[in-house]
Amino acid sequence: MVAVMWLVLAVLALFSAGYLGYSRYLSRFVELDEERETPAHKYEDGQEYVPAKKPVLLGHHYSSIAGGAPIVGPITAGVVWGWVPALLWIGIGNPLMGSVHDFVSLSASLRHEGKSIGYIIGEYVGERGKNMLLWFAFLTIILVVAVFALVVGIVFNAYPEAATASLIYIALAVLFGVYLYQLNLSFIPGTIAFVSAMFVGVYLGTMFPVAIFEPAARAPADTIVLLGSGGSWLPASGAFGANTAAWVPIILVYGALASALPVWVLLQPRDYLSSFLLYTGVGGSLLAIIVGTIGGSLGIAAITPSQPLVTQLEPFYGFVGRSGAPLFPLLFITIACGTISGFHSLVSSGTTSKQLNKETDARAIGYGGMLGEGLLATVALIAVAIVAPEVGGGIGLALPTFATGGGIMLTSFGIPASFGGPFMALVLVSFLLTSTDTAVRLGRYMMEEIVGTPESSVEEFAADRYGNAVVQAVPAYVLITSGSWLTLWQLFGGANQLLAALALLTATVWLANWSDSKQLISTGGPMVVMVTITVIGLLWLALHDNIYAKFLNDGWMAEATGVAMMSAVVQIIIAFVLIYLALSLVKMGYENIQEARSGTGGAVATDGGQADD
Repeated sequence: MVAVMWLVLAVLALFSAGYLGYSRYLSRFVELDEERETPAHKYEDGQEYVPAKKPVLLGHHYSSIAGGAPIVGPITAGVVWGWVPALLWIGIGNPLMGSVHDFVSLSASLRHEGKSIGYIIGEYVGERGKNMLLWFAFLTIILVVAVFALVVGIVFNAYPEAATASLIYIALAVLFGVYLYQLNLSFIPGTIAFVSAMFVGVYLGTMFPVAIFEPAARAPADTIVLLGSGGSWLPASGAFGANTAAWVPIILVYGALASALPVWVLLQPRDYLSSFLLYTGVGGSLLAIIVGTIGGSLGIAAITPSQPLVTQLEPFYGFVGRSGAPLFPLLFITIACGTISGFHSLVSSGTTSKQLNKETDARAIGYGGMLGEGLLATVALIAVAIVAPEVGGGIGLALPTFATGGGIMLTSFGIPASFGGPFMALVLVSFLLTSTDTAVRLGRYMMEEIVGTPESSVEEFAADRYGNAVVQAVPAYVLITSGSWLTLWQLFGGANQLLAALALLTATVWLANWSDSKQLISTGGPMVVMVTITVIGLLWLALHDNIYAKFLNDGWMAEATGVAMMSAVVQIIIAFVLIYLALSLVKMGYENIQEARSGTGGAVATDGGQADD
């Protein structure tokens, strides 16, 4: 057994070196200029382009990128392969790959009028490449919306306290938006007042937990159940329970409506307020580990955790993990968010770049924000190392383990585990809600760029802020009601990691066309790694997990239903479609880079901005 404090210190050391050294180099490399006008100022419209103070935007960005994936992934990987491989992938991969991915996606968007990575790649490889990447991103967004909405529903079911507190802080966020942007009142006093009110909301959540139908067994006995014990008629109630199934459509409607509102009404103020909850949860857990370890070793009862903060998991379970899954390539897909995630490129180039007040803010928000998500992944890994549940994975294991382990950590501060567990559930929900409606907003941006100028009623509906929300929410709901979490998670993981590779490809193409003096290793190296890993992973999913383990397995074929066979066929098709789109875009990008560097053609970017053919 190893004191988990050493895991924390190792990650903090690696992340500090990355931020103080590598991010400073990258900032100079892309020539961030505090005096250059950002898209937020150039196109300020009060709707999408709204300059935001750095702490406000950091809160939005951090809240948006950090969903349930950096919790589910590390917990699943730690149980299957041990805590050492998971820690190494997070500690090394994040500063060298994930933080670079987020930072260059944001920087490239800044130099292209706040446009998405799809628009940027189109500037250099043409309309076909742009549309391929935008469709890839839009389909990924639907998977993201489905995953996050389902996870929020599951958390609300397990922790009704989180449902009450979430409703309160959403209402507070709207009031804070009015306070800041309509009444133009003081920022710091408002922050103190509304953050305090938000923590009061957390307390009220523990006092008045609310559920729609009968919640999970661990829910408090005094939970307010609005509609009793029915709900079996709801789609997916058989797979996830009536209460979860009832929350899912509510969350999807919330995400759709929130995505259509001007950013100052809800998105900016809510994310800023919730960031304090997130910083408290993640930072407090890390500090509690150090305090609790020192206090326990000195025998100080007041700061001794309820159980020793040491690893209960083995460091390494072998290259073929306890579930029979190979470490390569599946570890690098299982832990996506927390190390590197393509969804972040959509946030960076979709909403964050439209709100950046100064170019130099991109370093703290882009690179630093991703390091923050890496700390969340570290907390999740430590939680599972302390609790050491049985082998398994997925959402059913991740959520209770994160809340239980986090509650144990917080006992170092004298906080009862009965309060600390629900509090950590609230931290998780804060990430998820912000990511859900941000994803819907990003999906609208994608579709607007695909459609361009609408020429038919169908195109007008698809690009409309409300119509597009329907286009995303309905298929997301259909995916959820299929009742297959495993399929949804695997498709999300594969699409997400391939999107990260394509975002790095976009950044590499931009740099190659900007100047011959720009080195391409910082973005091109991680891009090659991610393409290789993800393509092999998707091939494993299609060829091994479906064709070999199912269609070539007589036992499976004898018992499989028509729905099960169709599900397997769909997984195979989607895996090969994702691989085809990705490799086609890589080929286009490579050809453009060759042309740009040889001087035989391609586009030429001026001052790191849009290309001139």
